[in-house]
Parts: sequence; C-alpha cells; structure tokens
Amino acid sequence: MKKNLDRDALLHAAVGEGGVLLKGVLYTYTGQHTGRSPNAKRIVIDAETSHTVDWDNNQPLHPHEWSRYLELFKTHLENNKANIYQQDTAVVRNPDEGFHVRVYTERASHALFARNMFIPLDEEVEFSSYTVYHFPSLLEEPTVLISFTERVVLIAGTLYSGEIKKSIFTALNYHFPHDLNYLPMHCSVNVDKNRENPAIFFGLSGTGKTTLSSDPKRILIGDDEHGWTNDGLTNFEGGCYAKTIRLSQEDEPEIWEACHARGTILENVAILNGGPAFDIDVFTENCRASYPTTSIANADEDGYVNCHPKNIIMLTCDAFGVLPPVAKLQPEEAVKQFALGYTAKVAGTESGITEPVATFSPCFGGPFMPLPTRMYANLLKEKILQHDVQCWLVNTGWTGGPYGKGTRMPIKTTRLIIDGILDGTLAQQKVMLHEHTGFYVPLHPLIERPVLFPEEGWANLSEYCAKVKELMSLFAKQVV
Repeated sequence: MKKNLDRDALLHAAVGEGGVLLKGVLYTYTGQHTGRSPNAKRIVIDAETSHTVDWDNNQPLHPHEWSRYLELFKTHLENNKANIYQQDTAVVRNPDEGFHVRVYTERASHALFARNMFIPLDEEVEFSSYTVYHFPSLLEEPTVLISFTERVVLIAGTLYSGEIKKSIFTALNYHFPHDLNYLPMHCSVNVDKNRENPAIFFGLSGTGKTTLSSDPKRILIGDDEHGWTNDGLTNFEGGCYAKTIRLSQEDEPEIWEACHARGTILENVAILNGGPAFDIDVFTENCRASYPTTSIANADEDGYVNCHPKNIIMLTCDAFGVLPPVAKLQPEEAVKQFALGYTAKVAGTESGITEPVATFSPCFGGPFMPLPTRMYANLLKEKILQHDVQCWLVNTGWTGGPYGKGTRMPIKTTRLIIDGILDGTLAQQKVMLHEHTGFYVPLHPLIERPVLFPEEGWANLSEYCAKVKELMSLFAKQVV
C-alpha cells in the first residue's frame, strides 16, 4: 500500500500513469467520461434511509446488491494492495464539526486530487468516518454507490475526478441536516478582511460562483461546498475544483495564478506552446483545475468564520436575457429561488443543445441533495430570519438579447453589483418593481437603465415579452 505520499511523490508517480507534468502542473485526461455521470449514483436503502432519503430524486440500491459490490471492491483492494494509493484526509474545515475520510485509489493522480480537495492528514488515522474505494478499472460502466449507514463510498467505471468529491459532498448533505440540524450548501463563501461580513454565493456551474468569490479585497473561505452551523460558516473542503474553459488572466487573476501553481491538476485541459490552452475545448467544455485553497493568494488558512452571513447572493446565468442583473429578495422569495435553483444551459455545453434551455436544480445542487428539498429550504429560511440576512438574485447571463443576439453580462458590471451588495450601499438605493418578472430592482447609480431593466436593451420589445413570459411560465411550473 502506498500510504499518504506527499505531493511531489504523487506528481512523479502520475507521470508514470500517462499524466503530463509541465512546470509543476499535472495535466490529466479522463477519456470517455469528462463529467459526472448522473445515472451512476445509487444510495443504499436500509432501515434508516428508507424513510429519510428523498427516493423520488435518488436511486435506491438494495442491501443484498450493496453487499455484493462491497465484497467485490474489498477483494480488489486486497488483491492489488501493492499498487493502491491510500490518502488519509479530513473534511469540514472547522475541526469541531469535521470527520476523517480515507481514500483508496488505483491512480496517483486521483490520490493527489484527494490531497488537493480534502485536508491531507499525512499520518494514518485509526478511525475513518468515511471510506472511499475508488477503482476506475474494476467496472466498465460508471458506478457510484453510497451507504450512509456504513459510511462507505464505492466508485468505478470512470476516471472523472469529480465523482470523489461529489460523493463526499452528498454524504455531508445527508449527515449535516439529519444528524446536526445544520445547513449544507453548494456555494462559495468569502469574508471581509476584518472577518465581520461573510457572504454566501449560491450558483450552479458556469454562473460565476468561483470567479466572484475570488476577490482580492476579501478573504476566500471556499469556492464550492460549505456548512452553516450554529456558530457560522465552514468550508467542507481543502481545495477548489474550478471550471477553466475560457479562463482569463485579466478577469480572474487569482484562479489563473492557482492554475499555474505546483501541484495543481488540470483535467482535460489542452496543452499549447508548453502551457494550458484554456480557450480550447477539444476534450470538453467541462475542463477543470484542482488545487488546494493555499494556491489562492487571499484564501483563508482556517477555512471557517465564526459569524453569520450578512448577505446571500444567488447567481444565475440567464441565457434568455430577460432577467435583471440584480434583484432584492424578501426571505420568502429567497427561499423560493433557492428551491428553484435556476440557470440556463447554452448551445455547445451539451450535445443537442442549440438554444438556451432552462435548468432547475433544487438548492443549487439537486443531484447531491439526498434529503427532501423542503428540509434544506426550511433550514435556510430559519437562518435567514434568525440572522436578518439580506438576499439578492444576481444574473451573470445575457443582456441586450438572448444568447446568440445579446452579449454576456460584463464581469465588471457584475463586480459593481457585488461590491455594492457587500459594502451595504446597494441596500440603501431605491428599488423599482420590474413588472415583467415581479422582481424588485435596486437602482444602481453606475449601471445604465437598459441593463438594469433588460427589456429596454432589446431591439424588439414584443420578442422580449414573449421570451420573459416563457421563462416565468417555466418558473411557475416548478414544484417548490
């Protein structure tokens, strides 16, 4: 067994597996599966989970099947011990709330991924709260099996690294509410330099969650997965798994630098002229970078803050181009938007998509939320009311028309909005009802009306009215 090898040893071993090491950055390729396999995940249904898990939205695995798979994975581990990598790690950065995760994997690159994404312990632990058996070669089809009762995860049939982190996130999304009455969140979190003004950024992939929380004026707590406890906010991970397609040094300097740091893994990123070609999607749009939070210059060493957020920002990438760039939400509206989890896919992101398609992912992370949506939504509402949190909907999508006609919301405009939210000035501005969507729009003094009120930026008002009616109808049809 290759136990708790450090970064340099794993980088060297990963090159022997076919990885490419350039200037300390590891390039890896996952072949056929370049993203999460939605139908691969199944959860063991047993005496506990039969009445706790939301089985309308999760696939069950019966105990006799689980036993057969578990024996198969354990036998594979025993028969291949000399070639298996073991990493002992922890999750949940606040040590008062965390637990240990042991990862067994066949590949050094995945051991490095676990070391980047979780909190490496470097010493073997006597007891692990969760054990992950990650053996891509064992099965032909992508397979992710989770037992919340035995606290074991089995992964095979895919080289996509994200399955490791998302399986543990799914486990935390079960145990945090069920065992502790804490709220787990698919979000990023940052805080001001005085550590008194934390902010939560909810958002699905591609909405700007990682980009907007990586702000040199503030401290990054984490970019993806957090818990809201009785004391404050804690990151679940020790690293970031950022999308890198069309990454810009000018717009995202912190992430750019992290992608060039030693020990970073660039997954399915093309190489051109001896370096990363972030504008090329030859393998997938879902290009990723895995790096520890220490690679972000303004990241917090501890990864948690013992106070409650002053603002919740819900990000959406509206490719229909009909939503205002910012809306002030009342608590009930915020809970509804949280339960909806709206964004839009655009042409090119998935095969067969030729125009914007509305996507709804409850809690901004539906595939990873094993409990009923109402449990997470009720916890959010309780915390918003208890701590008097300001809530906002921010659209990072299209302005002046839909995808293909309008333009993507300038990141400078979005940063103006975020800055106004975080320093409290936007909450002081007059708001106006946007009659087409029903949202209340704060009148930001530095943003022009055709951006604040999108219908004024469209060339054809009737086309706007038709498109906004279509989207609002989709909102109304969602059960929340």
